[in-house]
Amino acid sequence: MSDKKVIAVVGATGAQGGGLVSAILEDPSAEFAVRALTRNPESPKAKELAAKGVEVVAADLDDVQSLERAFAGAYGVFGVTNFWEHFSPETELAQARNMAQAAKTADVRHFVWSTLEDTRALVPLDSDAMPTLMGKYKVPHFDAKGEADGFFREFGVPTTFLLTSFYWDNLIHFGMSPQPGPDGVLTIAFPMDEAKLPGIAAEDIGRCAYGIFKAGEGYIGKTVGIAGDHLSGPEMAVALSKALGKPVRFYAISPDAYRALGFPGADDLGNMFQFKRDFNEQFMAARSLETTRSLYPATLTFELWLGKYAGQIPMPEAVGT
Repeated sequence: MSDKKVIAVVGATGAQGGGLVSAILEDPSAEFAVRALTRNPESPKAKELAAKGVEVVAADLDDVQSLERAFAGAYGVFGVTNFWEHFSPETELAQARNMAQAAKTADVRHFVWSTLEDTRALVPLDSDAMPTLMGKYKVPHFDAKGEADGFFREFGVPTTFLLTSFYWDNLIHFGMSPQPGPDGVLTIAFPMDEAKLPGIAAEDIGRCAYGIFKAGEGYIGKTVGIAGDHLSGPEMAVALSKALGKPVRFYAISPDAYRALGFPGADDLGNMFQFKRDFNEQFMAARSLETTRSLYPATLTFELWLGKYAGQIPMPEAVGT
């Protein structure tokens, strides 16, 4: 292992980090080795990685010293935070700062930071275009990551800023699966009108990150956006209808109505979809399909993703046609 470049993977047991781990393990060139970071090395997923020969180490994003130990000797680090674990932008900011500080201390040569736009650059806090949330954010789970970009610059960490896209996996795991409308027909509802939604398989984010590591230092200092497809709500509904064998339609719910749905994070997601709608051309342009496939040629389209995972999308027991 000593002649391989070690990549320390934050969130190695999650979707993004797991995709990167798989990409490294599957690469016949064996140029890189994986160091999987996890809060619980005894978890089933961590033990599964260890059984594949992966170095598994304990680390906690809230503990900068544990990160310094985990990053020590690594060539590269993939860093990601999970807002939906705690719904706290301040926690995300603190965790990102810890990663940046630890990477500087460990003299990491290439950090790939999974990030998003700070929407306040386009929608100031005093704008009434959408509600201000938590007193100082428009889209908290975007804004904290975008603000955290500054930590990596402040500490002088050689960083690639990887702009991610909507996970199609949300249709499986995040309660966004098609639901029966009043007439029983399956419906997906996003406040996007006819705007296109850049989307990607969560695992392909990690695989694209591996493409950045393999490409080398030319990506340091750059912001790279990735997506597997740019699809409107109606286009997604057509693909879902075909894959599920049942009619699925798209309903362009209003941002206000989406924010009022009441589930945890509804206001954040309502603002997110509105931001993607209102700045659609700019948001899509930042996520080039060509660039994505240059990093990972086998990046899934939505149709191909459905071909693999449609059977995992939760379905209501009885649906009319």
